Amino acid sequence: MLGLLKSLLGPSDAVAPAAAQLRLAVATLMVEAATLDGSFDAVERRRLLDLLAARFELAPEAAERLLEEARAAQDKAVALEGMTRTIKNALDHDQRVEVLEMLWEVVYADGQLHDYEANLLRRLAGLVYVSDQEAGAARKRALARMGLQDGIA
Repeated sequence: MLGLLKSLLGPSDAVAPAAAQLRLAVATLMVEAATLDGSFDAVERRRLLDLLAARFELAPEAAERLLEEARAAQDKAVALEGMTRTIKNALDHDQRVEVLEMLWEVVYADGQLHDYEANLLRRLAGLVYVSDQEAGAARKRALARMGLQDGIA
């Protein structure tokens, strides 16, 4: 599944406009999730950069550039629907679930889940047509990968 997502997004050096738009949409939602609780500390930033680099096969500098683009886009964004529409239209169901797993990893990067973050992930799951049950399973997989138990370090 990860290979399919990476192949869809293309190589990190030369990205098609649609793939670049998809990367930016995913990164912007990750920034939204990371900053929703009012803080964006070094641990959250590092987790977000690591996820971007790994999922999209980006060099560290490219991940940094994407993060800065996403921060600028997030500052201008008025609604989530445009970003989620891009994701919904570009990715198949399993890939959308994988994006939710990435988002869960971002919100749990600081070891806790804020109510606003949980609400955002519930809304995003609906907007990308992932059921509550599948979103919950994605959350559990993300927690297991991070070595967390029900969001507690």
